[in-house]
Amino acid sequence: MFTIDAHLDLSMNALEWNRDLTLSVSAINAREKGMSDKPDRGNAIVSLPALREGNIGLVVATQIARYVAPGNSLPGWNSPAQAWAQSQGQLAWYQTMVQQGEMAQITNLVELDAHLALWENGEDNSRKPVGFILSLEGADSIVTVDYLEKAYEYGLRALGPAHYGPGRYAHGTDASAPLNAEGKALIRKMDELGIILDTTHLCDLAFWEALEIYNGPVWASHNNCRALVDHNRQFSDEMIKALVDRGAVIGAAMDAWMLSPGWERGKSTPKERNVTLNTVLDHMEHICQIAGNANHIGIGSDLDGAFGTEQSPHDINTITDLNTIAELLRKRGFTEKDIAKVMHGNWLKFLRKAWS
Repeated sequence: MFTIDAHLDLSMNALEWNRDLTLSVSAINAREKGMSDKPDRGNAIVSLPALREGNIGLVVATQIARYVAPGNSLPGWNSPAQAWAQSQGQLAWYQTMVQQGEMAQITNLVELDAHLALWENGEDNSRKPVGFILSLEGADSIVTVDYLEKAYEYGLRALGPAHYGPGRYAHGTDASAPLNAEGKALIRKMDELGIILDTTHLCDLAFWEALEIYNGPVWASHNNCRALVDHNRQFSDEMIKALVDRGAVIGAAMDAWMLSPGWERGKSTPKERNVTLNTVLDHMEHICQIAGNANHIGIGSDLDGAFGTEQSPHDINTITDLNTIAELLRKRGFTEKDIAKVMHGNWLKFLRKAWS
């Protein structure tokens, strides 16, 4: 079944991890044998051929570059200008992939429909370009709010104002503060331009303020449920209900620490914790129970988002294995119509409304 994954850090993997994503996953991992500069070396899951093999023909692909103020121990850049420059290098990689026929950027309904027609023409998918919608994870690299117009011009269509820690515009995971004046201005400018608001990673205070200010299309590209794993990174039932009321789609994330309570990074393993794709589906079903239907769930895997097989559901060898989700949903009693919604339909319906 044609599949959409709403969150992949492809350019980060290509530039910061120095992975040639045009290769097979096995070839990427073979080249990393013996390397130890990153905790997930040799454990990659994602490549463009693996996406094609899994019929994952459309993804939301990120730029990401954090600014870190003095005293902030998180990895990042020492000025917003440096963060912007990093994001532009990532943009250049996507553009190169487009020029080589490996990827196709999707920015509007005409391009979306043409891309879907290509992937549904019955021909072999092995050389088709993987479509991508460009998103920015964390707004720190937006030097001033006016830079949003530059970003929209090169195809940015979704933005999450926060990532981890304190941000220039909004605080994210493991931090807490209301939106500052610049953050409110950013969200108003996003609304003006029609850039989708991604609520993923927003701290609770910023989440509620953002929903109050922003009138446009809202999604959560990769987020799970606080009721199942109690952490500020997850959404409370109240937050999920607010998103459902706004017509949002919430993409299920596959980082094992978000799926197993009390996960210890570097110690816990997916196998010993029995973290599988069924664990991910537990979060999807919880959202369905709140919504009363299957209209607000999808896939936003975040696979290879600075972790690999050591911190992913243990029944995933490569991202191709996302195609097993359909059968797992079938075994849970999901109808064929609802399975199609999860695999691609809900994201497509959202995009058609947002871009109409």
